[in-house]
Amino acid sequence: MLAVEPLSISPWTVFLYALFTAIATGLGALPFLFTRRILAHHLGLANAAAAGLMLSASFGLIYEGVHSGLGRTLLGVFLGLLFIQVSHRYLEGREVSFGALSGLDARKALMMVGIMTLHSFAEGVGVGVAFGGGEALGVFITLAIAVQNIPEGLAISLVLIPRGVSVLGAALWSIFSSLPQPLMAVPAYLFVEAFKPALPVGLGFAAGAMIWMVAAEILPEALKEAKAEGVATVLTLAAAVMVAFQILLGG
Repeated sequence: MLAVEPLSISPWTVFLYALFTAIATGLGALPFLFTRRILAHHLGLANAAAAGLMLSASFGLIYEGVHSGLGRTLLGVFLGLLFIQVSHRYLEGREVSFGALSGLDARKALMMVGIMTLHSFAEGVGVGVAFGGGEALGVFITLAIAVQNIPEGLAISLVLIPRGVSVLGAALWSIFSSLPQPLMAVPAYLFVEAFKPALPVGLGFAAGAMIWMVAAEILPEALKEAKAEGVATVLTLAAAVMVAFQILLGG
């Protein structure tokens, strides 16, 4: 249990730290400043990398949630799975627009940004709960989430930019997907004990939705554009690097 120190840190300080994590998500679009022309094969491998990053991040969320409550985490996974399936069925066959995108591209973009936004609610609560345990713990968790947000921004950009969204637009959408972090961090900090029981549900919810998105959308897209051997290799390496990174941050 974290020691509760109400208002020992200014809520504005907590907000600014959490805002930093949101801005870091936009850095994921930076690689596209150097290359805008992506062949179908490269796009497939990029989708495989995004799938690996998202899978490892998802299992990382489940791992964190289980520490607070196995049952609540699994409940969150089920709710996330149910939510994304219902959302997919609702959007399927409907005319959807997302900025300048329409049709299938718009649905994929909307689901990607939507999942990452839901995921950010749990991360924002995590920042606030961490600051409830003291400034040192809060700063550490903030930095860990900020660095983890960069590949999440890359995953969003990999979906948006090849479909016609500008680098700046992808960066802004990436930041938008993380705005729940500063919005949720302050109330979670102020009411740390009240938010703790719901945290594993939120972590599991985001994980369940992301795993489904990887299996149903991102991997099939990657396999259409690149050979299975290449997709499997890139996915494995991306997942391994992300897991190693999470362990290093945790250590």
